[in-house]
Amino acid sequence: MFEPSSTFDAMCALPRRGTDPTTGQPFPDVQATTAHENHWLRSWTNELYLWYAEVLDLNPALSTTPAYFDLMMTPATTPSGNPKDQFHFTFPTADWVALSQSGAQAGYGAAWIILEAIPPRRLVVGFTEPGSPATMASANLARGAEVLFVDGVNLVTDNTAAGVDTLNAGLFPAAAGQAHTFTVQDPGGAQRTFSMTSTIVTSDPVQNVSVISTSAGPVGYMLFNDHIAPAEQDLIGAVNFLQGQMITDLVLDIRYNGGGFLDIASELAYMIAGPARTAGRTFELLQFNDKHPTRDPVSGELIAPIPFYQTSQGFSGPANQALPTVNLGRVFVLTGPDTCSASESIMNSLRGVDVEVIQIGSTTCGKPYGFYPFDNCGTTYFSIQFKGVNAKNFGDYADGFSPQNTLGNAGERIPGCSVRDDFTRQLGDQAEERLAEALRYRAGGSCTVAPSGLARATLAEAPEVTDGRMYKSPWHQNRILRR
Repeated sequence: MFEPSSTFDAMCALPRRGTDPTTGQPFPDVQATTAHENHWLRSWTNELYLWYAEVLDLNPALSTTPAYFDLMMTPATTPSGNPKDQFHFTFPTADWVALSQSGAQAGYGAAWIILEAIPPRRLVVGFTEPGSPATMASANLARGAEVLFVDGVNLVTDNTAAGVDTLNAGLFPAAAGQAHTFTVQDPGGAQRTFSMTSTIVTSDPVQNVSVISTSAGPVGYMLFNDHIAPAEQDLIGAVNFLQGQMITDLVLDIRYNGGGFLDIASELAYMIAGPARTAGRTFELLQFNDKHPTRDPVSGELIAPIPFYQTSQGFSGPANQALPTVNLGRVFVLTGPDTCSASESIMNSLRGVDVEVIQIGSTTCGKPYGFYPFDNCGTTYFSIQFKGVNAKNFGDYADGFSPQNTLGNAGERIPGCSVRDDFTRQLGDQAEERLAEALRYRAGGSCTVAPSGLARATLAEAPEVTDGRMYKSPWHQNRILRR
């Protein structure tokens, strides 16, 4: 028997006091127990979780709340052997609000790419945030710089508990104002040592917007890293610029974009395809569990297709403003294992309205699922609540999208070329291998380099057959709806 989750709302072992800064109202929390919090999780999961029938019904009184939430998920696997649900996580509510609305998080502004997670480890810089400690003269980190030591600990070989703790503390500071020393090897081979002090870094989600001149017309390039609220105005500005340049093709670099707000994905897909291809068409239709065949269980509204939004949705600027478009019938996307959820939704939705999507890079993460974030007692919970399908009712890519010539057990294959991430060049550089291959494919209609490696078949597969993974907060790897 499952009582309604509302029975246990805000019944907390450690109730918050004072005023909720997001609502201006007092926190609703009342004194209760961990078992009450777990009862809320049990009922909430049974009501909303997409695969609720596959969850074991366990006694809420026998676990701590974090451990109990970890049990409220399906144990099933995908056809490739990966867990069916790889996207079950929590965030302190205050941290979630700060991250989702501004992209602000303690760090240095360097995106660490983990190429080898166990000794001999390899960790390199994927990109940097403008104006962050990583770009200051003392550090001057660039893409491809490889970290060798952190606070004197050898990142490549040290496997002691104390050493690993030191590495994690230095690479991923928990707060601003923490100073740590790094030894790196720059792309040219020179080694140097310097210090960085963590600060609250605000993500710049749209970077390196440029136009490449070719004999077949101008090609736009855009690095898009995060579906966070500020991205809305950045994307509008970028597309306005590209529209003015009269581009004939676009290379959308989403290799490090793990997702975020689904409405922003809809806006960008519309700005790429334009009104003629998208008018009256479905961007994405959400399918909830079988208890909710016709109504969205969170909003209470009838389930209707999410359209290709033709106007701004008010994330970071005025709402209801007409969006610019470049009206393209095809788009080149640069992808990797960090391309996830809302980013994959852009690809899937465009394919649904017959925009040709050409994938250059490697297999995406495989997440046609999403959720509404739910706060209870100061923790925001993220648990899969819906699956998204495109205008052709397709959404079966739990093992990701893969370029057509990917070797081995791939995901959903689409036109394009398997190309390993190239850390010897900066993102947006025409000689960077993925961008270069996109331009060559555009000119000749076929791949010019051999596939760079196998698709990742299972989580235990050797890391040398796939790209590295970027360290990101888990909420980045999702499609998220606003409540």
